[in-house]
Amino acid sequence: MTLLLHLADFNERRWADGFAAALPGMRVVTRADEYEPDEIDYIFIWKPLPDAFAGLNRLKAILSLGAGVDALLRNPSRPAGIPIVRFMDEDLTQRMSDYIVANVSMHQRLATRFKRDQAARRWSQLYPAPAWDTTVGIMGLGKLGLDAIARLKALGYRLRGWSRSDKAIDGVEVFVGPATFADFLSGTDVLVNLLPLTAETQGILNYETFSRLRRGGVDGWGPVIVNAGRGGHQKEADIVRALGDGTLKAASLDVFEVEPLPQTSPLWDMDNVFITPHIAAASSERTGVAYFSKVIRDFEAGLPLPNVIDQQRGY
Repeated sequence: MTLLLHLADFNERRWADGFAAALPGMRVVTRADEYEPDEIDYIFIWKPLPDAFAGLNRLKAILSLGAGVDALLRNPSRPAGIPIVRFMDEDLTQRMSDYIVANVSMHQRLATRFKRDQAARRWSQLYPAPAWDTTVGIMGLGKLGLDAIARLKALGYRLRGWSRSDKAIDGVEVFVGPATFADFLSGTDVLVNLLPLTAETQGILNYETFSRLRRGGVDGWGPVIVNAGRGGHQKEADIVRALGDGTLKAASLDVFEVEPLPQTSPLWDMDNVFITPHIAAASSERTGVAYFSKVIRDFEAGLPLPNVIDQQRGY
């Protein structure tokens, strides 16, 4: 058996060494190694090149380093019918919740207001409202969304959620489907996006969406958006416009339409935006190797693959 690593932005050799140690008897190769495409049984992949799957005619499964698989589904060389397993473990979930909690709390504590005061050397005391006066709306109620809700709930935030299918979540007002979207937005101070990227959710973070959010909230500091989903969810020209005219008061963005974010983007210069370079829930080498080594061992032993995406739904 042979495992191929195709990882943009990661050290393939180090990951390969980890898999080789965890999977004795399996050949592990990177794109820099000599191998025959027909030898490959599994491919472990992140940000695939257009020809990533060329000649891989014996594939049993595609193993995605990230939770988002939209780039895989769009890949022109991807063979039809091969199951795609996405990475979803406690480490990745914790990292995403860390990001969400940190950014929601930062905005609730008026971070952009005090950042401006610091730059101006201005001592102006304004006491932020408590968490229980802030309503956080989570778009996407999968494993990541539910974990973020649990952690925000423990801090006292009011919570509402929006998803494609109905879910009963204690203490959370849940809105289902497009017909309820406007109602969901109208009571939201901080909008958090954790949706999968599909044809229906492409560009959902747009000016119309922002204009429907609750105006002002407590002490007039909102609304705010936090996007840790995918760059394709947002229309950055609309974000710039909304941040400039007050439709949005602030934003935290970890993903972008084009990555790296171009130097010419006006977002870089806006003092009410917090930019991070797609690191909200970066997968760790240690847990990634352990997770997918077990996936391969179990599948070879006849057990089903976990976290297989529905390729028609896109997640």
